[in-house]
Amino acid sequence: MTVLDQLPGGARVAVIRLRSLGDCVLTTPALGLLKAVRPDLEIGVAVEERFRAVFEGNPAVSQILPATWSAIRHWQSELCINLHGGTRSQWMTALSGAKWRAGFANHNTTLAYNIKIPRAQKVLGVQRTVHTAEHMASAFIALGVPLQDVPRAQLFAPEAPVAARYAVIHPFASAPEKQWRAERFCEVARYLDLWNIKPVFLAGPKDDVTPFKVHQVVQGSLNSAKALLSKAAVFVGNDSGPAHMAAAFGVASVVLFGPSNHAIWGPWQTECEIVVAPDGLKEVTVSRVIAALERLRMFEEAHA
Repeated sequence: MTVLDQLPGGARVAVIRLRSLGDCVLTTPALGLLKAVRPDLEIGVAVEERFRAVFEGNPAVSQILPATWSAIRHWQSELCINLHGGTRSQWMTALSGAKWRAGFANHNTTLAYNIKIPRAQKVLGVQRTVHTAEHMASAFIALGVPLQDVPRAQLFAPEAPVAARYAVIHPFASAPEKQWRAERFCEVARYLDLWNIKPVFLAGPKDDVTPFKVHQVVQGSLNSAKALLSKAAVFVGNDSGPAHMAAAFGVASVVLFGPSNHAIWGPWQTECEIVVAPDGLKEVTVSRVIAALERLRMFEEAHA
């Protein structure tokens, strides 16, 4: 009998997923699988405030919890699942008061767990590299969700702020080695204009948008980013959280990868072209990215 089989009707489940943006987005397929199998469960997700918007409006999530041990304990869950794995989340799990406390066996410490989840490959019965979305889902499969394909991520957004057919360009990243040069993104924007696709640059509140000021820029909250990405015709950007958001909305994407493994972090379940640069993004030419965009256009025309 699985853990899910033993949970009483209407039981509460706490899912600890503190950060980051991409990880939060790629947790949503797993939450959907859990809710589909046990729609009676009340699922609370503990997440840092800056990423709260990822889970807002998601019908699988009953409550978005503050990222504190007291909030987890107050939720009074029967099952607490730690998808984060760091020291802080370990304490949150240990102090949750949950009967079942689960986490991956390869976390740095597992003292908080009375259920240790094996590697995703073992759970899924595969030998290949698994995507992060599959890794997250494997935790719930280990607990009793039937083995199945992992669906697209789910995000929910208000109306887009741009009316015309447009492309979203995200030229920022979490580290310099993951970031293509600003002037090359601007060159891509000029090509999009020629194709009658309006380029719109997406930026976070603290990003320097000076190189892109001749174009429309949407800079602000995560909710504004969700709204913009939800209706985009195409996404072009670095390996970053917004690339996962675009994929969640099924937006065809061109994503540039430097040091990260695209098999683990590539756009999940959407049509995409991945530009891999093992020698660094400085070696990626504008023509290579334009060619990737052209291939996406050919795909769209073939399936129109």
